[in-house]
Parts: sequence; structure tokens; C-alpha cells
Amino acid sequence: MAILSVNFESHYLKSNHEITIIMPNKKREMTPEEFYGSPKRYPVLWLLHGTFGDHTDWIRRTNIELYACEKDLVVVMPSALNSNYSNWDHSMLGFSMFDYLTQELMPFVYGWLPVSKEREHNFIAGLSMGGRGTIKYAVNHPERFAAAAVLSAAPVDFSGLTMEYLNTSDDMMAVRLRGMVENAGSLNAFVNSNENVWAIIDQLAPTGTLPRLLFACGTEDDAIYTNLMTFKAHAEKIGLNAEFWTLEGYRHEWRFWDLAIQKALDFFGLPDTGASPY
Repeated sequence: MAILSVNFESHYLKSNHEITIIMPNKKREMTPEEFYGSPKRYPVLWLLHGTFGDHTDWIRRTNIELYACEKDLVVVMPSALNSNYSNWDHSMLGFSMFDYLTQELMPFVYGWLPVSKEREHNFIAGLSMGGRGTIKYAVNHPERFAAAAVLSAAPVDFSGLTMEYLNTSDDMMAVRLRGMVENAGSLNAFVNSNENVWAIIDQLAPTGTLPRLLFACGTEDDAIYTNLMTFKAHAEKIGLNAEFWTLEGYRHEWRFWDLAIQKALDFFGLPDTGASPY
């Protein structure tokens, strides 16, 4: 198993940016010439971190390297700061994280690494803030991903969102949304932007164009679990084809996410190749 750490100047983030990439393992019975000279193109998982995290989180806190090796899977992990995987045009010199992944990181990986760009070989997953990013990418770019796994996050209905709530509440959701609404320019602009995944799902669910969707959450993850059950009821009402997976006793924690990413890889339908990192 190879772990790549790549640092480069990003056009969309206006700064040097570091990513970590897990590459498939060379089987010991293969020669280097056979393995590295192969024209094979591997499936890829775009794996997103949560609030306060970076490109090292998944490597340091889960066994994703082992699971990827078993699936012959490339895993690409960028850093997003606390951007909510949104474009922040007025931050510093500009920090366009939403556009960065699809318009820069994907061409970078497809062009330089043995990775398939075909939709059926591309998957996206993330936890918490990364889960919100995952569903945002999945519904705004459904042509790019075969499936998406949203871990410990849930779409929220913004139709009743008010400036009074944003300006008076000090809960984390209000603080996060306040900055996003300011970034959008107004509440109306925000509600009618690509951030409103609830509304986009309403539009696209009948079309059958969305990627396959998995939502996963621990039952003791108080705020997220409640939101997810609300969304699940709505998904059933509109006929959204999605799987909901919960585990008793787990909170907003890495013990859950290590189990959830294994569930996600199974949901994606990636076969176990029998490869070993040892």
C-alpha cells in the first residue's frame, strides 16, 4: 500500500494545499514492471473530513487504508478547513472549495494517477461537515458519482429558516448557517443556491438521476439523528431511493465512523479482492 502526500498550489483555493491519497497495494507475486506498468484504472473514493479536521483525519482515526487495500480502491482525501465545502469568494483571496473538488482535484487525479473517471467507478463519502459536503456534491453533480455515503449528517428543510433564528440563536447550526447566509448575500439567495440540498432532492428524486444514497448515523447522535429521522420520513413521502443505516448506542464519534465507512464500501458494491497490506 502506498500513501501519497501531495502539496500543490491550488487555483481555486488561492494557496498551497495538501491532500493524502491511498493507492492500491502491489501483490507480492507481481513484479514491479507488471504492477506499475499495468493499464488498469482503479475505482476512486473521494473521502471528506468534518469540522476542525483535515486530510489526515481518516488515516489517523480509522482503518480506511486496510479497507481500501481489500477493495483495490484509490482514496482521495483533501483538506477543506471549516468551509462547509462551499465557495467563499470574499474570504482572503477567495476559497472556492465547492468548485475545487470537481474542477481542479478531479482533473488532477484523473490526469496524473491510474484512476477511472467513469461515473460507475467514482464514489463520495464524508462525516459530519463532510457528510453535508457529500450530499451537496452528490445532488449538484449526480453525473459524477455512482453512489454517496452521508455519515452523521442530514439534509435540512430551509423553507422555514428565518433571520431572527440566525441572529438570535447561539447553537452550532445557527452559527454555521449565519456565516453561509452572509456568504450567499441574503437568506433568499442562500435558500435558492446549491446549498439547499433538500429542495434539490425534491426536484431530482422523481427523475432517477441521483446517485445511490446511503445515510448513516448513531442513535445517540442527538441533533443529527433527529434531523435524519425527519429527512427519512420526507424521503419516504417523495419516493427517494435511499438506504438508512443506524447503530444503537453510537454518538458523533470515530468509533462509529470506522464502522460506517465499512458499511459504505459494502453499499458501493466494491468487491473484496483478497489483497492484503501485509
